[in-house]
Amino acid sequence: MKTKIKRIPYGKQWIGKEELRAMAAVLKSDFLTQGPKVQELETRLAKTVRAKYAVAVANGTAALHLAAIAIGLKPGDEVITTPISFIATSNAALYVGAKPVFVDIDPETQCLDPKLIEAKITPKTKAVFVTDFAGHPADLRAIYRIAQKHHLIVVEDACHALGATYNKHKVGACTHSDLAVFSFHPVKHITTGEGGAITTNNRVLYERLTELRTHGVTRDPQKLLNREAGPWYYEMQNLGFNYRMTDIQAALGIEQLKKLGRFVARRRKIAARYRKAFHSLSFFKIPNEQFQNTHVYHIYPIRLQGKLVSKRKEIFQELQKRGLGVQVHYIPIPSQPYYAKLGYSIKDCPKAEAYYRSAITIPIFPKMTDREIGSVIKIVASVVRSYSK
Repeated sequence: MKTKIKRIPYGKQWIGKEELRAMAAVLKSDFLTQGPKVQELETRLAKTVRAKYAVAVANGTAALHLAAIAIGLKPGDEVITTPISFIATSNAALYVGAKPVFVDIDPETQCLDPKLIEAKITPKTKAVFVTDFAGHPADLRAIYRIAQKHHLIVVEDACHALGATYNKHKVGACTHSDLAVFSFHPVKHITTGEGGAITTNNRVLYERLTELRTHGVTRDPQKLLNREAGPWYYEMQNLGFNYRMTDIQAALGIEQLKKLGRFVARRRKIAARYRKAFHSLSFFKIPNEQFQNTHVYHIYPIRLQGKLVSKRKEIFQELQKRGLGVQVHYIPIPSQPYYAKLGYSIKDCPKAEAYYRSAITIPIFPKMTDREIGSVIKIVASVVRSYSK
């Protein structure tokens, strides 16, 4: 009888008794949604990342969508963005009728390469959507400098990077961006089940976002067009959405946020073990920190080298057979069938294409045991070495 292999996923949430107590308390309270917990999470998040404002929403994609609306993107506008991200990043531009313009990546960080941006700017360019890939902040200062020169808005897709720093600035502080977007999906640094948030230091954008997530409705007496109505009165002044987060989710997020430092430290400790074990192997490259950044390792993509690139599928399948929940992050967005129909081609981003052909994401998450970490190291080294012969 064969022994069943225990699978180690590439990512996983870590829910403790504190989260369960907090959610149970909300379930016994008067508010399951639109209560005080969402505002408490927003206040704590803004303080954590050192931004003035935070707006909690239903998920990271909703956050990107609202960001695109809030900054005024419209049909015909162009948005500079990266080909290596989850599809939601560029889809947010499509949602409002804008056109994503893909700029190739820095092959060391897989983030948007600032040196290539200006060549893609046209009179139609209105914004830059930049992703902090895998938990490593992009070269935000360089990108923001270019954006200011050309009067562009920077939306930082920081869904991978809660807890990271850039030149000693917290990701999400919006020191080098106008808005920063986060996801609280279960594989991210903290989770609310599904959920997300937007941070900003711009009061106008903040107020716009809070209305857009609730159908475009306002109850603010100072903003009402009809100020003579009774206390029940509200006005829909813009077309918004129901992108609210529940108090149950917010209660979970509050307790998770308290543990963010511990979660990040554990991810970095695991990455350090991987680095020590893998640094001398020539079969693949491992992630490194650049630009005086703090990498928070949302994912850990290795990049196969030389002849192993052509064996990526076989290596991937063998790692799966050995019990590793490996993945590939990401299939380049321009190569997706929907984008191909719009006329995009990954051939326009050769560095992104080369990265994709070589990448395999191996497990990393705070709840990993030392034994699981050791197993990942042993299996990855063994499998890749066997295919290098």
